[in-house]
Amino acid sequence: MTQSHPAELDLADMTWPPPPYHPPVPPVTDEHGVRRFDGVTYASTPGYRPRLLDVQVPPGEGPFPAVVWIHGGGWLDGDRRYPPPTVPAALLHGSVLAAGLALVTIDYRHSLEAPFPAQLHDVKAAIRYVRRFAGDLGIDPDRIAVWGESAGGHLAALAGLVGPDSAEAVALEGAHGVGTGDTGVRAVVDWYGVSDLPALAGRPVPGMPPGGEFPDPYDALLGGTEAERPALARAASPVTYAQDSTPPPFLLIHGTTDGLVPFSQSEALAEALAGAGGDVTLRPVEGADHIFLGSPDIAEIVAESVAFLAKHLAAGA
Repeated sequence: MTQSHPAELDLADMTWPPPPYHPPVPPVTDEHGVRRFDGVTYASTPGYRPRLLDVQVPPGEGPFPAVVWIHGGGWLDGDRRYPPPTVPAALLHGSVLAAGLALVTIDYRHSLEAPFPAQLHDVKAAIRYVRRFAGDLGIDPDRIAVWGESAGGHLAALAGLVGPDSAEAVALEGAHGVGTGDTGVRAVVDWYGVSDLPALAGRPVPGMPPGGEFPDPYDALLGGTEAERPALARAASPVTYAQDSTPPPFLLIHGTTDGLVPFSQSEALAEALAGAGGDVTLRPVEGADHIFLGSPDIAEIVAESVAFLAKHLAAGA
């Protein structure tokens, strides 16, 4: 359901050029008491499609802690409304809401629209937006976490590690949408995300369609090969920031036979986080491929992820 704008506009409040985001309009409440803010523009940039987010808030008074969900798709594809096909949206969304957490699902610019760090800029812009309008959304601005899968897991890890004290912080934080504000998060769940791009340089990407019509996802993200852009590849790698940060708690879940993003990528990030004194849990899913294909326990994986987030977003945690 897409939000509609009021039929009558107060021309006295209009400005030109319009602001690079839209404030939330009143939510729609469903039959379960869940309040929905659908299709909210959290950032807009001339020449690009508007970046949208949806918010679902559980019944009750609130304010509620919030989880920002970041979709996968190799940075080339994907949609805020749809988890991977192995994870039903009703299971993912329902589990978050049942735990008393608000759910924010976001779109971001794909890599052929704009190379890295545009994707991280958009994630940061979404977090700023949620904090800026937390009162309207019924969200506690001090209790926000991120959760992503595949490309989204990579971006969730970066969102948890890149802050104002990071190297190249100004370039990585961006100034889209609300423009300024805190982008820190309380916890990170990273499902099978890339953590070290240089380690994957030159590695064939399994499942690529023949004929070269589908771009290499890593080259598309960087706007060139790792050899051509080694500094950008390091800047796009969560392991670059792990050892010199004060990381929030991390839960890494990864299939041990992932043919697209090797399990070793999560092992490397877990080692770097532990080396920084971070609270990190690496949960292997034995025999599972990418998107947990082959695992009979998807519901258990979702439940473990939600329990981790609820624990670290609890008041006083």
